[in-house]
Formats: sequence, structure tokens, C-alpha cells
Amino acid sequence: MDTIANMKTNKITKVKGGICAPVGFQAAGIHCGIRKNKKKKDLALIVSDQMCQVAAVYTTNKIKGAPIYVTKEHIQDGTAKAIICNSGNANTCAPNGIEVAEATCKLTADALGLKASDIIVSSTGVIGEELFLEPFQEGIPKLAAELSYEGSDSAAKAIMTTDTVKKELALEFSLGGKTCRMGGIAKGSGMINPNMATMLCFLTTDVAISHEMLQKALSEDIQDTFNQISIDGDTSTNDTVAILANGMAGNPIITQEGEDYQIFCKALNEMNHQLSKNIARDGEGATKLIECIVKGAPDKETARIISKAVIESNLLKAAMFGEDGNWGRILCAMGYAKTDFDIGKTELFIESMLGSAQVCKDATYFKHSDKKVSHILSAAEVKLVIDIHQGDAEATAYGCDLTYDYVKINGSYRS
Repeated sequence: MDTIANMKTNKITKVKGGICAPVGFQAAGIHCGIRKNKKKKDLALIVSDQMCQVAAVYTTNKIKGAPIYVTKEHIQDGTAKAIICNSGNANTCAPNGIEVAEATCKLTADALGLKASDIIVSSTGVIGEELFLEPFQEGIPKLAAELSYEGSDSAAKAIMTTDTVKKELALEFSLGGKTCRMGGIAKGSGMINPNMATMLCFLTTDVAISHEMLQKALSEDIQDTFNQISIDGDTSTNDTVAILANGMAGNPIITQEGEDYQIFCKALNEMNHQLSKNIARDGEGATKLIECIVKGAPDKETARIISKAVIESNLLKAAMFGEDGNWGRILCAMGYAKTDFDIGKTELFIESMLGSAQVCKDATYFKHSDKKVSHILSAAEVKLVIDIHQGDAEATAYGCDLTYDYVKINGSYRS
């Protein structure tokens, strides 16, 4: 096991199993006919052995996929037991979208012996195309029959669209003397500018925690994780992060803030942080992951806004692809960030596993070697470290470079 964090005597470690790592969760993924390519899975299912407390957050786009409206209705009571998700069609701006989403839940419920209101439904893929019910009618019974406590891999692959790799993680930690686990799968590669973006993330945990505390933890954590990603500046219509907590670890239930809640939040942050980085790393056509770390800010929100402004700059992203240390583009992006701060004491460092170079001091040129900076930027992961020297707050945003392949991928997305 790989130790990620230490909180007093509590360790958070990576384990195998993805969303099926927590006790009592099964998953599966199949091809049911929504996607033209029969070699690609397009329908995923996650089911808990016991009823779960649930929390979710969604896109801020004014246009939302039909599944979001149905899911919001279903989890008003704070509970759910299963998640059904298709790829290949977003069920957004589609005729009869709500009806198809509701019928999908009914089919899933019938296959599992549940109520339709126990189901979270989600879709990802092309916007504005009709989604037909027939693939679900044929596929869901087969999908339910494929459910397995080792099914995370197939589910993770079934929610992918233009992703080149699956995003999957599982963590283990201790609460109240009980071993607890959290698992997650995510998808996202393009149309990523969360608040949230065309990204989906499904999390499972066997921790006993109330719906209210689960929602609080998730809503607060995404501000520093998923909402700090930008691939291309487009906020999608279907973004959803949902977490199911079935309580089967047997820990004392978390109903208020305290040490156990803090440990849970730490594990949730590590999960979301890693999945966010994996999404940014797999940006459409990307060759490198870019992290922008803003330090010395007067408050957390200022640091978030500045780091996100830099990571969203297409000029900066293009420079990163060309391994061009054009640091002026970074300060330019900082200058139009929608927050008030004094840029005059800004220091800027460009770092990677190949070295570090300071390129700016007091918002002006700092002598450096362009050749060295270009070499640093040739790494697969690059960090832009900004210190504005106005406080102690810090935030990080995640993105990638902008390449020729991004245009190629999105120029032929529907084909």
C-alpha cells in the first residue's frame, strides 16, 4: 500500500478495487448499442447491498441534461441505492429526454427489485441527439446479471467518451477503530471547465455518515478539486459528482463536525484531488498536465480565481505545448482575473521534474535561461508556482496544454 497522508495516527492508503473497494458495492459495464463502436462499453451500473445516504453536485450550465432533473427529484430524501449511467449520448436538448431518463430508472429498478426513486441516472456524450429506450430495454437486464464485487474496471470504461484512459481510485482509512474505504471512478477529457464540466464522478464509501454531513463535505471539497479543473473553458450540461455511503464499515455514524468528520473530509479531498488531476492529465489531445499553484493570497477565493484564470488561458496553454517559457502570458491572465489583488510583488517559478527556474520578481523580468525553461517545460507534468505575497492563502488549478489534436478530436466528435 502507498501511504498518501498521515493524520495523527491515521493513514490514508491506496488500495485496489475502485468503486467496489468499499464493503457492499457491486458494479458492471457493457455495450448495449448506444455507441456505434461495439467494442466500447456504453452502459454502467453501480449498486449497493444496502440503502445509502447520498450527496451530489451538478453543472452550473443553464442548459442541463435530462438525467440531472430526474436525479435531483429521486434523491430529495437523501437516499439512493444504485447509479445507472450511459455514454455516447448526453440526453440533453433531446426530445422526450425526461421520459427516457425516468424509464431508464424504472427498467433498472425492475431488474434490481428496487423502486425507481432509489436510482441515480446519468448520461454523457453528444448533446442534442435523440436517445432511444430500446438499448436500455435490452441492455439493463444483461447489465444487472453482470454485477460483480470486482466490477469497477468495466464500469469505469463504460462511462468513458473521448477519454484515453480510465480514471479509478480506492482509498482505505480508519474511523472509530473501524477500517473504512472510499472508491471512485470518473470520466472527462474535453468540454471541461467545471463549475462543473462534461465530467462525471461516482464515489462510493462504506462509511456511516448522515446525508447532511455527506453533502456538506462534498459541496465544500469540489471548490478546491473538480471546480479547479479547466481543459478548454467549456462548461458542460451534464456534470455530476455523486457519492453513495452505505455505512457498512460499522463506524460510529458521523452526524456533526469533529475528528472523524475531518478524517473523512481528508480522504474525500485526496480522492477528488487525484481524480481531478487524472482528468486534467487526460485532456483531449494533451501532452502535459499543468498545475498552477497560487500562494500568498489574502484569502482562498482570490487564490482560486487567479489560478483558474491562468490555467484557462488558451495562449498560455499553447505556449506550454510549444515548451515556450512565455511567462508574460501568465501575468496577463492574472491581470484579467476577476478578483482584487496587488500584482506588484508577484514572483513566478516554472517547475517540473527536470528542474526549477524563477522567471519573474516583483511582476517584472527576472534573469533566467530560456533554454533551461524550455527544457523544464518538456516534462509531462509542469507546475507554475505564483506567490503574490499578500497573505497565507493558497489554491491550485489543474489543466493541460492546447494541441493540434484537440482541434482534430472536436472537429470530428460526432463521427
